[in-house]
Amino acid sequence: MSIIEATVAWLTDPANWSGPNGIPVRLGEHVAISLVSLLIALAIALPAGLAVGHTRRGTGVAVSIANIGRAVPTLALIGLVLPLTQALDPINGFFLYPTLFAMVVLAIPPVLVNADAGIRGVDAEVVQAARGMGLTEGQVLRRIEVPLALAVILGGVRSATVQVIATMTLGAIFALGGLGRYIVDGIAQNDDGMLFGGVVLVAALAIGAEGLLAGAQRLAARRGGSRALPPGSQLDLPTQLSTG
Repeated sequence: MSIIEATVAWLTDPANWSGPNGIPVRLGEHVAISLVSLLIALAIALPAGLAVGHTRRGTGVAVSIANIGRAVPTLALIGLVLPLTQALDPINGFFLYPTLFAMVVLAIPPVLVNADAGIRGVDAEVVQAARGMGLTEGQVLRRIEVPLALAVILGGVRSATVQVIATMTLGAIFALGGLGRYIVDGIAQNDDGMLFGGVVLVAALAIGAEGLLAGAQRLAARRGGSRALPPGSQLDLPTQLSTG
């Protein structure tokens, strides 16, 4: 039986779609952990990126943090934090928290950099005109800069999402669930169908998330200018954005 035949046979076997180790359960685990990782990363990186882009201060620090996050290998990072997290929580500290921490670190750089770049890329004349109309700095950020930069910001979220979905499979090495479980178990059991079935499922999830966020990014690029108009104003805002 070829690898393709073995993969199709495994994916179409009803036994693999039920039970605690079934595909729906593993898919749910993968999505849940990825989503939590992304939400934590967004809570950290998005406000920081918006603040740096708006104030034009701290860019060097932001770039340094992003470079460090990109340079540290994810598997090595999981191994480094595992002894500490396991000491704090002997159960979850082994299989969950190290991978969750590593995914957050992985997701922060693209969100941080794109938020900064998106806000910086807004036309300075538009920002100055908004200030001249009496908008506060917070209003300028919320009503002008963020809508115009939204496509670029979503580009960072899109990149972070795909990276997290694909890389979270490494957590299965440390007994984490998710779709990576099939890849690790497939290698351990010399089961090509399970191994490549897991690869197909991870790829399909990543491609689906990529397509969904790409559509949202294109929509934001088209609507960015009109959404940025303050109510009742005649400010002529640009409607075209470069999404990078």
